[in-house]
Parts: sequence; structure tokens; C-alpha cells
Amino acid sequence: MSIVLTPFARPRLFPAEPRRNTIQDCTAEQFVQRLNEEPPLAVLDGYAPFCKLHVHRNWTSTRCMAIPIDDSNRHLLRSGYDARSREELPVLVRWFEGIDPPVANYLIPILYDREQMAKEGTPIDADWGIVGCLYTMTPEETPLAPITMMRNALGVEEGGSGVPIDREAYRRSVAFWDVHANWKA
Repeated sequence: MSIVLTPFARPRLFPAEPRRNTIQDCTAEQFVQRLNEEPPLAVLDGYAPFCKLHVHRNWTSTRCMAIPIDDSNRHLLRSGYDARSREELPVLVRWFEGIDPPVANYLIPILYDREQMAKEGTPIDADWGIVGCLYTMTPEETPLAPITMMRNALGVEEGGSGVPIDREAYRRSVAFWDVHANWKA
């Protein structure tokens, strides 16, 4: 099995100007090499048959991405419109500023198979393409954000995958993200 980093994920996980809320202590090439050489602790099914998540112990100082919202940090929540790429339309998102999250226990790369990557207009020369990575305390998937589920349902032309909304998965996502938020440095 072979894994590559997709052009979509590279600037999000390894931006040209490093940020504290991205993968730390290794280059994109070192990250991909490690994923190709080290078997995952577990392989989780993703939100669709073409999506898998590989659970790895965090070997970096990368910090958790989802932080529980409580009375001590609620005042640090911010919101605004953001797009993941220049091609996508901005959507309303929220995040923490001024938070110092703990170092994650796990890195969980999100992989799409070769066929899905081609369908989305990004052919790859590998079995799997990295489209994202979760930084978590537990070896479990963080639910897709509700807006990501909606974007996926809109189709490839709007930056999604073309997977219809699963209403129960959407409700679980809302329950999680209602009490958690990402953070920005």
C-alpha cells in the first residue's frame, strides 16, 4: 500500500509559513515517509467507502485540534468566514484564539482512495492520498464538521466529495461541535 500527500492537504498540514496549529517537527516528506513505513495502530472506516483513517501515535509536538468549550474559555471563541482553498466559497466557522491546547496523543491521517481522488480531479500515483489529518487525545475519529458534511453533499464542483448527508451522522457531528471548537494560533 502506498500513500501520498495531496495538493489539497499540503498547504493545510504543512503551510509555507508554519503555524502552531499544523503538524510540527517534521517536513511533509518525512511525514509521508513515516506513514508509508510504519503500520498504523488501527485503521478506521471513514464517512464513505473510499475514506480510511490510519491511527498513529503522535511522534511530534503537534497539539490537539478540537478543544472542549467551557465557561473558562467561551470568551475566547471567535467566528468568521473562511474557505479551505481559493476555489471554495467561504463558510461561517468558529475557533478559539489565545488557547494553549495539549499535545495530541494521536495523529490520524484521513485517506481517500485513488479512484475518489481521480473523481475529484486530483489523480495520484499511489493507492491512497492524504486529504487531512486529525490531531486527537483518543484513537478515535473527530466527527466531520456539519459544514463539511454539507459541502460534501453539494458535490465535487463545490469542493465536496459528492456523498449525501447521513442525517444521524450529521446529528452526532452537531452534538460534538456544539461543545467543541478548533483553535488558531
